[in-house]
Amino acid sequence: MGGCIGITRSRSGPMEESSGTVSRPNSGGLRKNQSLCHETIRWKSDVPLTEGQLRSKRDEFWDTAPAFDGRKEIWDALRAAAVAAEAMDFPLAQAILDGASVSVPNGYLTECYDEWGTRYQVPIYCLSAPINMVKEASGRDSPADCSEPVEAGSEMGLRLRLSTTCRDLMLPVGSKHTIAHCKAKLHAQEGVETWRQRWFYGGKLLGDKLVVEDAKITPGYVVQVIVSTEDNPPS
Repeated sequence: MGGCIGITRSRSGPMEESSGTVSRPNSGGLRKNQSLCHETIRWKSDVPLTEGQLRSKRDEFWDTAPAFDGRKEIWDALRAAAVAAEAMDFPLAQAILDGASVSVPNGYLTECYDEWGTRYQVPIYCLSAPINMVKEASGRDSPADCSEPVEAGSEMGLRLRLSTTCRDLMLPVGSKHTIAHCKAKLHAQEGVETWRQRWFYGGKLLGDKLVVEDAKITPGYVVQVIVSTEDNPPS
């Protein structure tokens, strides 16, 4: 997409100076907003990460970022925009940013500003997976997470909405099943590989080890399943 600027751009950006007074570097009004770039940032992790480790790092960042600086509603908007962008739904990501009055001077979510000029920085690992991500247990989900539990609990149906089809489907699961096990059941039912799936409910990512009953999913409510469009699993 035209107008995209590389992410190696200077962090401080341009500053205006007049009459010996330097304008505020964090002022959003001094920075020209760019449309969000329609491309995935490719990067390599210094220490190879598994999918579970990457998700843990992301959860830790999003859960703690609002405590340091900025407004929680802006962090929530950035998190939603990052999820949409990683799923290649750039129009949705742009709409989220516009609705929150967030500007991205370099076209990437790595550096953002709210309407008051407060700076927000999102680490690359929250925007895309590293090119050197490693598989867990030789590419298979761990037996403890995906094998049938001794006690499945009460049977229930989860209403899922896949990002690839935007249609709802019912998935029969047990209340004692983990999300990883549910992903395996969705794979068996719909053919969507487990490594492609990211489950969200109420705006929060559901981790693989989370038990269904602990997710407190209200019956009939929709669980969003963001499906990766990558052709191959991370290697």
